[in-house]
Amino acid sequence: MSKNTRRGMGGHGPGRGMVPGEKPKDLKGTMKKLLGYMKAYKFQLFFVLIFAVGGTIFNIVGPKILGKATTEIFNGLVSKVSGEGGMDFEKIGRILLFTLSLYVISALFSFVQGYIMTGISQKMTYRLRKEISLKINRMPMNYFDTKTHGEVLSRVTNDIDTLGQSLNQSATQMITSVTTLIGVLIMMLSISPLMTVVALLILPISIGLISIIMKHSQKYFRGQQEYLGNVNGQVEEVYGGHNIIKAFNKEEDVITEFDETNNKLYDSAWKSQFISGMMMPIMQFVGNLGYVVVAILGGYLVIKDTIEVGDIQSFIQYVRNFTQPIQQVAQVANMLQSTAAASERVFEFLDEDEEDQTVENAVSVEGLKGNVEFDHVHFGYNPEKIIINDFSAKVKEGQKIAIVGPTGAGKTTMIKLLMRFYDVNSGAILIDGHDVKDFNRSELRQMFGMVLQDTWLFHGSIKDNIRYGKLDATDEEVIEAAKAARVHRFVQTLPGGYDMELNEEASNVSQGQKQLLTIARAILADPKILILDEATSSVDTRTEIQIQKAMDTLMRGRTSFVIAHRLSTIRDADMILVMKDGDIVEMGNHDELIAKNGFYADLYNSQFEKTTSIA
Repeated sequence: MSKNTRRGMGGHGPGRGMVPGEKPKDLKGTMKKLLGYMKAYKFQLFFVLIFAVGGTIFNIVGPKILGKATTEIFNGLVSKVSGEGGMDFEKIGRILLFTLSLYVISALFSFVQGYIMTGISQKMTYRLRKEISLKINRMPMNYFDTKTHGEVLSRVTNDIDTLGQSLNQSATQMITSVTTLIGVLIMMLSISPLMTVVALLILPISIGLISIIMKHSQKYFRGQQEYLGNVNGQVEEVYGGHNIIKAFNKEEDVITEFDETNNKLYDSAWKSQFISGMMMPIMQFVGNLGYVVVAILGGYLVIKDTIEVGDIQSFIQYVRNFTQPIQQVAQVANMLQSTAAASERVFEFLDEDEEDQTVENAVSVEGLKGNVEFDHVHFGYNPEKIIINDFSAKVKEGQKIAIVGPTGAGKTTMIKLLMRFYDVNSGAILIDGHDVKDFNRSELRQMFGMVLQDTWLFHGSIKDNIRYGKLDATDEEVIEAAKAARVHRFVQTLPGGYDMELNEEASNVSQGQKQLLTIARAILADPKILILDEATSSVDTRTEIQIQKAMDTLMRGRTSFVIAHRLSTIRDADMILVMKDGDIVEMGNHDELIAKNGFYADLYNSQFEKTTSIA
């Protein structure tokens, strides 16, 4: 399948992405998997728990001791007014110093647990990114044929970042919030059970409001993650095809299409953030009502000598500390929704079906010569629509086989089947008599070298790009491969020579030079079977001659499959397979096929006539 077809299938739409407003399909299962990943850090998590609880306890004790200082000041003022004495500043100072020490220890504990938890979350995200990176290499081609690039990239970037950030914040906040709730409740009861009961009356209101807000915000968080992936997909696609968009004056169409997706992202993000943001002001309002009730009731109990004046101050602080963790739990609940949504997308990707990489009693590629046989092959990307019908051919080692035919005839598809990017629906493909399904995929593909129409070079030195064909090759072997590919002289003229860095798109060298570098890479790999797919279709005639000479060197002594539209380049092929609508309609060498005066002759003559008319 071509690149254009693949993009067409993926498109700009959601593809198999999430439906707007869809809740996590398996919240419990997702969180269980997440906890399973966190088991690897249980020792560190234990210390996070200890330091978080310890820091919270020291923080909780502070207000009650501080209340004693307030009581001392109040008693001192009363005594001074009545003429019975004055303030005990030394005692007040000791109380304040002790309170300060508690808060310092609490801050240190919080710092340590934050440091440890940040390390855990970053290790988790590192591990997940690594697993996704490895997973991508094990995924079948049909997965990427139905997904946009941005949707896949979103799993590695946005979803894992969201997971890491929300995990870091939510885990420690949940521990401290629960500890604070329990500790504050105990301290409140120790001051006044009656005031505690009154203060707790705000809980049903708070819980009711939280549940309503969570219910409404959950679907928007899910939609936000989905549309973020779609926006990324469009940006990546537009960036990659920027020149084409400019050439066809499609800027307005692209902007309109982007605006539609961006507006959906804005809508879901705005709603999720606004609804979740409503929690704080609502909870603060409910909390303030509680303060008023506590102040009135506390004053009454002081008059009755049930509690001390400082206890009112302590209790009001505890009421504030009691409502705060409720707010935090609400925020954590929202963060956990983001965590669940992101985690589910990541785990969905990690759980996708993989190619079977290994085979029991796999055939070894050692000693194989490169004889290939297609035995009544039937195949369709969609099993209900077969596009390769009863394809049969035998290729001997060292032969140069050309596959020709109109666009859509199935030429490139046959190569994908040969390398097991896809498996045949029926029939078999044999290499030296062994079914390709009996090889381990990775070992099977070591037998092949490919030079494609769409050259792929990565950001790095020319030397490293050539060495990609054989990672343990010496500098001398790299240079010899470059000489064989007729690219050595050109490289020497570049600043830095073989150490010159190619940019991200490799646009600092010409298309023909890129093609020669990929040929050098294939020469260095020294494959048994060579595949050349339209390798000269995008270069000028002079460069094509250079590439053709380099390819002749590369094909010497190897079984070669050449896909070509320019039939003049494959006249010397040992066998030409002429394909039409998924079938081989003719087979033979150039002279034999011309003599038949059939479909191949029509193709060849039409190209010759076109060339003559242009001339």
